[in-house]
Amino acid sequence: MAANNRRMSGKKGAQVGSGGKRRRALEGKGPTPPAEMRKGHVKQRAAQAQARRAQGARPQRRTGGKSSSELVVGRNPVFEALRGGVPATTLYVQQFIDNDERVREALQLAAERGNINLMEAPRPELDRMTNGLNHQGLVLQVPPYEYAHPEDLAEAAYDEHEDPLIVALDGVTDPRNLGAVVRSVSAFGGHGVVVPERRAAGMTAGAWKTSAGTAARTPVARATNLTRALEAYKKSGITVVGLAADGEAELGELDALQGPVVIVVGSEGKGLSRLVGETCDVRVRIPMPGGAESLNAGVAAGIVLYEAARRRA
Repeated sequence: MAANNRRMSGKKGAQVGSGGKRRRALEGKGPTPPAEMRKGHVKQRAAQAQARRAQGARPQRRTGGKSSSELVVGRNPVFEALRGGVPATTLYVQQFIDNDERVREALQLAAERGNINLMEAPRPELDRMTNGLNHQGLVLQVPPYEYAHPEDLAEAAYDEHEDPLIVALDGVTDPRNLGAVVRSVSAFGGHGVVVPERRAAGMTAGAWKTSAGTAARTPVARATNLTRALEAYKKSGITVVGLAADGEAELGELDALQGPVVIVVGSEGKGLSRLVGETCDVRVRIPMPGGAESLNAGVAAGIVLYEAARRRA
């Protein structure tokens, strides 16, 4: 019993009541401050970014670098690239080529553009250029793509007095998916696409073709590190939304689409990478009553971009 008393005597504070002396400790901290004044809140970041823009504090613009030039090889691929508006500098035609319908159509399309050089070359030279691929006498040279910098996409939107609507791709390696996303961004009034510099699809001839010409007016930016690029967007007041099958919010509940937002789309198989998923302000799922497990990047991006355009209309 004595040991128990010693333990009890070590307790601090009054044992029976407080005589009203602790009333101040029960008082609240006052009304919750507005979102713009709460540290770290999305609206506070947006307000701070707006204030910086009003003061003219704009970061120096940079480019995202250039890709390497590319060769499109074969009669049908060359014709389809020219018909799809893929930019090109030179069309190489084999000497004494069998002048079939595809060759004539390719030559006509190149001539109509007026800015493509037509070069005749012997077969051994074309074999050397293409490393022995079956070029069928036609080789189209596609110039390097000049990427934008991720910051430029947001700045261009603000210059138009619009809230940025940007799509970032995480782990998407199929150029056709990139082209489809570029096409959707253009269709629904977005301001560009961000891709990682490594282990990701770039603006190849295949991406240009799938974009159906919209790549000429929709910029694609390349980020050295996608996670850091997303963090920079967050600091500038833009909400980063990740698409995930197990997202905590549903697309129809996402009010962030009405303001400045970056939509992050992962690969169909793996989804968002761990670091990118942790960087997102919120992860959102697209309801699929039909029971499909996932959507490819182009389709998923199109659905969310449509919803964003509908809310902004």
